[in-house]
Amino acid sequence: MERYDFLVIGGGLAGLSFALKVADLGTVCVLFKKEMNLSSTSWAQGGIAAVASPDDNFSLHAQDTRVAGDELCDPEIVDIVVTEGPQRVRELIELGVDFDVSKNADSQYDLHQEGGHSKRRIYHAADATGREIQTTLLERAEAHPNIEFKVNYNAIDLITTYKLGIESDKNNRALGAYVLNPKGEVLPIVAGVTMVASGGAGKVYLYTSNPDIASGDGIAMCFRAGAPVANMEFFQFHPTCLFHPKAKSFLITEALRGEGGKLRRQNGEEFMHQYHELKELAPRDVVARAIDFEMKTHGEEHVLLDVSHLPAEHLKSGFPTIYERCLSFGFDITKDPIPVVPAAHYCCGGVITDQNSATNITNLYVSGEAMSSGLHGANRLASNSLLEAVVFSHRAAQHCRENYIKLSREYDIPHWDTGDAIPSDEQVVVTQNWEEIRRCMWNYVGIVRSDKRLERALRRSTLIKREIDEYYWKFLITSDLVELRNLSLVADLVIRSALLRKESRGLHYNIDHPSKDVRYLHRTVIDPEEYFHFTENF
Repeated sequence: MERYDFLVIGGGLAGLSFALKVADLGTVCVLFKKEMNLSSTSWAQGGIAAVASPDDNFSLHAQDTRVAGDELCDPEIVDIVVTEGPQRVRELIELGVDFDVSKNADSQYDLHQEGGHSKRRIYHAADATGREIQTTLLERAEAHPNIEFKVNYNAIDLITTYKLGIESDKNNRALGAYVLNPKGEVLPIVAGVTMVASGGAGKVYLYTSNPDIASGDGIAMCFRAGAPVANMEFFQFHPTCLFHPKAKSFLITEALRGEGGKLRRQNGEEFMHQYHELKELAPRDVVARAIDFEMKTHGEEHVLLDVSHLPAEHLKSGFPTIYERCLSFGFDITKDPIPVVPAAHYCCGGVITDQNSATNITNLYVSGEAMSSGLHGANRLASNSLLEAVVFSHRAAQHCRENYIKLSREYDIPHWDTGDAIPSDEQVVVTQNWEEIRRCMWNYVGIVRSDKRLERALRRSTLIKREIDEYYWKFLITSDLVELRNLSLVADLVIRSALLRKESRGLHYNIDHPSKDVRYLHRTVIDPEEYFHFTENF
């Protein structure tokens, strides 16, 4: 058993920025599920949005955020993020993050414009902003004497006083987590404060821009511990991922459309003017649905993103990662259009948190993509995700600074009980269920939905989830099994949330309810106590 003052599950921007800001208060343990550079942060190409130019202001950024969120954003949360964002960006710069400097004397930084933004406000480092942020924060955190990294450690479940049956605690309190180490051993890591910053859940879909680790672990763990989730039906599909059999999950940043890129059918015809007055700069949900409709209508496997009319040197210098990657697959973006398709990209729902990133479980915080702060509403505005993470990790750290009291007593944490579990000789069960969940979600709970598709998905999800639960308790824990268990729960939550919303709004489009309905001007909440009571007696 190991004890720390702070346990941070996840080592992207949300986790590392929190760790750096609480490290002077006590010892910090940061868990990395896989390699240290494998996080959603490190995959982020576009950048981080914050007001930075004289012709921009907080009101415009807030308005753009609310318009994208389709009336479901929490106005107070939007104002917090937008007004505090510039200071958090300045802190990243002070830490050493090297955003691209402007060649224009009127501006210090080169700011991109992306879909849904009325102004240029996207700080970026070429087209690999996330990697620059990740590398800088890793270097800073590694150098801090109070921060310890644990690599290839997979959190299984949160430890709470309610789970341990400690009745003397009136409030459910987080005490750390049970963790699978690289040797295959399960051990408890006990902490006064637990921060879940584990990223998103894109791997719940067959095609995704996310890294392989994005299996919804944090959302699932918090939900099982008793934290409600909200807005899980709002899963954002990025309109443009490279279409190539060997180009696994490679994103083509929205900034290319911001620079003037055109979407075309395979015959060269432009089509976005038929769907939105902003054309290629329309919000992501609009662009993704337009591409999906064009592909299905004309029986085409992909559409084309054409930037060949832009200056070649600008493309090579401004988007070097994309230029080199496409070139490796035979596409010279300075001359050739890029074949693209939509792919699952960002979970706009998650664990319900307050203005300080806190949950309903004492000393449990959630930040980044695993949270539902109220910022994104029904659709995330481009490049607001890194901003949300750094703003709320800062607020969580400040809340800890004002309220944190070290563990006042030694809790009796039991060791992991394997019971009668045995090593599995049926790994094919994990592989089969993993594939079935992701294909079911893609076909029935994708960009365009219907009541019948969602009902079919729920029937399959219920059966698969039962099978996985039986398998989980019968065999010894593995990393693949932990991910599969979490994936199945998150998929089920997405399906049930989608069934609860009988309208079309933002990222949730149901052909049986194609219009907005004022009766659904609220977030979709699923309470774990009600959920588990229902599913166990289904």
